[in-house]
Parts: sequence; C-alpha cells; structure tokens
Amino acid sequence: MSDIPPDSPIASRMANATPQALALGFETLSMTAGRASMKVPWREDLVETTDSRALASGVMTTLMDHCCGMAVAAIEEDRFPTATLDLRIDFLRPAAPGAGVMVEAHCYKSTDSLAFVRATAWDDRPQDPIATVQAAFVLNGPQSARPAS
Repeated sequence: MSDIPPDSPIASRMANATPQALALGFETLSMTAGRASMKVPWREDLVETTDSRALASGVMTTLMDHCCGMAVAAIEEDRFPTATLDLRIDFLRPAAPGAGVMVEAHCYKSTDSLAFVRATAWDDRPQDPIATVQAAFVLNGPQSARPAS
C-alpha cells in the first residue's frame, strides 16, 4: 500500500467516524502502510486545568488510541481493528501550555487475529515526547470494504 492522502476516504473515516474524534477535533496528518499520524489542536475546552493550559491526558489517550487504530487500518486493504485489547501509555511529561499534540503510530506486527502498535506523542519536537504507547488490537478479518479512493 502506498501513501494514503490525508483527505482520502479511509483517512477521513478514521478521523471522523466517531463522535468523540469529531468533538475533539482530530486531524489526519499522514497514513501509509502500517503507519499513521494525527493531531489534535489546542483548545481551551480540552485543557487539564485552566491554570495549566495543557491538553488533558484523556484527550491525549484518546488521540493515541485512535492513531494506533488508524495505523492498524493501514496494514491491509480489508483489515480494520475491531477493539483495543491492550493500551499501555507512559506519560513522560505534560503537554506544553497552549500547544496541540501530534501522534505517530507504527503497526509493526500483525497476525490473523492481532495487531501490535507503538506510538509517540509530542507537542513541539518528536525528540521530546509527551508520551509513548504500546498497544494490541483485535482483528476479526475484513470488517467492511475500504471506501474507493
């Protein structure tokens, strides 16, 4: 699978398929075979506390889970994750005040029934991560055909 444009039907589906992703304002940055990147822009209504002005950890958790699922969806034309089986997040530091967060995920292994993903979240520089993720997703085979590109 080659690069999938961020405005393609599959990328749009992953960023806009759930009410939660829509409400949080997730945006697709890129999607290629087994890889995906997304971002959530900073918004005042998404902060941990008004004093911190940093995005809430729950927003970042949701973004990381969603981006990992997107990387899994990008491994094969007819495979979609059906559920997050395991999601381990190590928060390394808070997000910078007033900053959006980006996530890059890589599905590094898949079997007939499972997919394994690593991801990193950052605000300013990927070399200074906010959090790292290790996740496993359940695959039940083809869930639905991918939208035509």
